[in-house]
Amino acid sequence: MLRIALPNKGRLSEEARDLFNDAGLEVRARGDRALTASLGGEFEALFVRAQDIPEFVADGAADAGITGWDLICESSRALTPLADLEFGRCRLAVAAREESGVASLEDIPAGLRVATAFPRLAQEFFEARGCPVEIVPVSGAAEIAPHIGIADVIVDLVSTGSTLRVNGLREVATVLESTARLVVARETMTATSADGRARARTIEELVAALQSVIRARGKRYVMANVPRTALDEVKRVLPGLTGPTVIDILNGGSHVAVHAVADARSIYRTVAELKALGAEGILVTRIERLMA
Repeated sequence: MLRIALPNKGRLSEEARDLFNDAGLEVRARGDRALTASLGGEFEALFVRAQDIPEFVADGAADAGITGWDLICESSRALTPLADLEFGRCRLAVAAREESGVASLEDIPAGLRVATAFPRLAQEFFEARGCPVEIVPVSGAAEIAPHIGIADVIVDLVSTGSTLRVNGLREVATVLESTARLVVARETMTATSADGRARARTIEELVAALQSVIRARGKRYVMANVPRTALDEVKRVLPGLTGPTVIDILNGGSHVAVHAVADARSIYRTVAELKALGAEGILVTRIERLMA
């Protein structure tokens, strides 16, 4: 049974649990404060702080882990990302006080103090741009630093930007974009021993299962009876993954059944166009998993 390190709290934790549940790997914990849980009987979850997950995976305490790309990069551990799980979306940004006069990186003078919980990433970002700064490590609430004289600029996580605006800060530049990733130690997928190869295959199966859920979330399955004479137009409306599936209907006469996967964002327009082509019995359903 492989061990998967998952965030123990917060938005990353909730969305990781939902993803595993949707993939058929139900999270079964003995209580809200349990440190471990069964994942559908196939894997064991280890609940730890999101910032500690790169260490757990790199040191072999967990076979794989899910945490933010920002934390993975900050750790600088030898990890291989296997999947972008597309939740926990945010960005690590440089921000300054509105009245500071700093509107771009070019306005930041050498020696400026920068408060951040990501000292490694911040240092590398400014060094790469030839702008030497003094990094002031903080453990949280970096947005208060410019107001109390700890630093002139901050590097902090931003989602909507509302927290910056409330605290009178202006976003100046983006250090990196971040989402939740599934990672393994760098040597995991290239192991040559029998046990190592078996572990790699199991992890590949896990990645495929999680990605099938992610792929399905933005799609809908559409079924409709359409006139045979309209099939060319139906193919335009319902391109599907490799084209719609067309099935003869018993005693269907001039109609055939068409099945296809459609983009959820445009399903309203898709249904309207099918009706305009004379489609009948249109059915739209959600898709739980979609394998590539």
